[in-house]
Amino acid sequence: MGHAGAAAAAVRYLRPAGPPAPVPALPRPDLRCVGADERAPVDQADFRRVLGTFATGVTVITAPPTDGDRSPAGFACQSFTSLSLDPPLVAFMVGRTSTTWPRIARAGTFCVNVLAAGQGDLCRGFAMSGADKFAGVEHDPAPVSGSPRLAGTLAWIDCTIHAVHTGGDHLIVVGRVDALGTGDGETAPLLFHRGRFR
Repeated sequence: MGHAGAAAAAVRYLRPAGPPAPVPALPRPDLRCVGADERAPVDQADFRRVLGTFATGVTVITAPPTDGDRSPAGFACQSFTSLSLDPPLVAFMVGRTSTTWPRIARAGTFCVNVLAAGQGDLCRGFAMSGADKFAGVEHDPAPVSGSPRLAGTLAWIDCTIHAVHTGGDHLIVVGRVDALGTGDGETAPLLFHRGRFR
């Protein structure tokens, strides 16, 4: 589909009258890793430094235990965003080498826990691998998925996995929101900026 066709499809989708027409997907660009004998388009250190100027909120993504798992799954995630209002969708990005992601994928559901300013230590605990991340962490089950809903957070978003897309060395996980609410935590969010909590 050319740009004109994509624009026409977008206009049809945005019209308020009647049910929205589906928007055909655009062709995916060819992506490949940079070869060992090639120069990367940008230096990785520069990429981290420049993108680190963008302050983000911090979340913990959790999922209930599945068969064979003794405990729930969870990891600290700053790559989270709202995606769509109708239908209600959110998205998070996770490294393709993550050992926690396969457990979340098996569960098919997850809960986004939006951390408050005083929860830096909690975030650090969920950023570690190998340890029992839920030891001593107060939580209750989210109403639809049963994923851990952490105490003291600013908000929680209970989701079903809607789609998973590749994005270089990460996966883009889209979740359909089943339930959500604000927590009983502090009003200020935990922010991550230039490699530090703010």
